[in-house]
Amino acid sequence: MPFSRRAFAAATLLATLPAGAMAQRRSVRLVVPAAPGGAIDVIGRLYAARLGEVTDAAWVVENRSGANNTLGAAEVARSAPDGQTFLVNADIHLMARRVMRSVPYDPIADFTPIARLATAPMVLVGNPRLTPEGGVAALAAAMKAQPEKLPFANSALGAMGHLATESFKREVGADTLVVSYRGTAPALTDVISGNAALMVAPLGSALPHIEGGRLRAYAIMGPRRSSRAPDIPSIAEQGMPGLDFTLWYALWAPKGLPEAEAERLNAAIRSIAREPEIRARIADQGAEPVSESRSDFARFIEAEAERNARIAQLAGIQPE
Repeated sequence: MPFSRRAFAAATLLATLPAGAMAQRRSVRLVVPAAPGGAIDVIGRLYAARLGEVTDAAWVVENRSGANNTLGAAEVARSAPDGQTFLVNADIHLMARRVMRSVPYDPIADFTPIARLATAPMVLVGNPRLTPEGGVAALAAAMKAQPEKLPFANSALGAMGHLATESFKREVGADTLVVSYRGTAPALTDVISGNAALMVAPLGSALPHIEGGRLRAYAIMGPRRSSRAPDIPSIAEQGMPGLDFTLWYALWAPKGLPEAEAERLNAAIRSIAREPEIRARIADQGAEPVSESRSDFARFIEAEAERNARIAQLAGIQPE
């Protein structure tokens, strides 16, 4: 998800400390397994800045992108559980072994879950020149009539948009092509240019193009409309209540982090998530902060992993 340059610059500045201060404070690495400027990076930096203040440590963000976010995650999995190294990642973290044959870690067993940081809605969009006017019913009819003319773009194998796309296709009953890209930006670019017809995209990334008439919005992929785009109907109110796909971002430590440290960090994050300034900055990016206990997060991960496995099986998603 692309973010504004101003937000990225502000987050980077907040997460950077002078050399003198760094020498006097405990240093903590926050590994971001994605390129700078995207949603994972910006949200991670916003929290890193505040965690540096409330934990009296220098939280230093390190980008380790590549291989569907697995390179950075593997580095954290290999690290000692001493409170010096953490991972901020998105929902795609749970899908690593379902889309890649060689992943040197278990996304659940090899990490200590700390907290979810934020969630963000997704939206089903289409190129206005290639897709029909009207709602989801009109789109479904067109997909069934001519599936070869309405291919989907997808940001990455196993990403939330991929699962949403495959589930929507199955609900409609149309075997349209899905082409995976290396990120949201290039996938959206191809939809806008007409090289692909449809995409399930992060609302924050798609909204400027929807407002500019470059994309047609069909539905928020969940049970409710978004306050960021109240005129876009939900997929549930258009007759598909079983489709609920929301992006989420979270913090993990290596397996074995002491419970006391994990609970302390969770409490700090829950407090930060309630701060008006943090809430406003995250809302500017089309997302919403999350404040939940570690036990709630662990239950969420278990349920999400089971759901993702069912979707992957039904969609025929195989490791590559």
